[in-house]
Amino acid sequence: MSIGPVEYIAIAFPGNKFSGEIIPAIKALQDSGTIRVLDLVIISKDAEGNVAAVELADSSPETQATFAVLGVESKNLLGEEDFEDIGSALDPNSTAALMIWENVWAAEFAKSLRNADGILIANGRIPAALVEELMASGVS
Repeated sequence: MSIGPVEYIAIAFPGNKFSGEIIPAIKALQDSGTIRVLDLVIISKDAEGNVAAVELADSSPETQATFAVLGVESKNLLGEEDFEDIGSALDPNSTAALMIWENVWAAEFAKSLRNADGILIANGRIPAALVEELMASGVS
């Protein structure tokens, strides 16, 4: 089995205000074969600064119901160090979703690079706002 590039994202929800609006967008990416969610953990920091990480399987029935549509089968790719790093970045009274996903769309491309003995020498992200600004200004 060839796996595509794997990425992670941590999304904070200050004041513990998670509306669930991102769930349909993630589900659409999965349904289209663009990504596959490999692991997802909810990390929270209370008003006193105590951090807790909860795997979906161990979360409240309400949280499980919210994320059930994604069908995440925890692959245990996230660990205590990840939880501590994200927890330390959270403001008090905040929650974060920490998600790891495979870019399924790129699996064949990644396989072809490995088969060709290609070596990744650079990878990065360019902020969308910067690209939009440059495109609007006509700079090339």
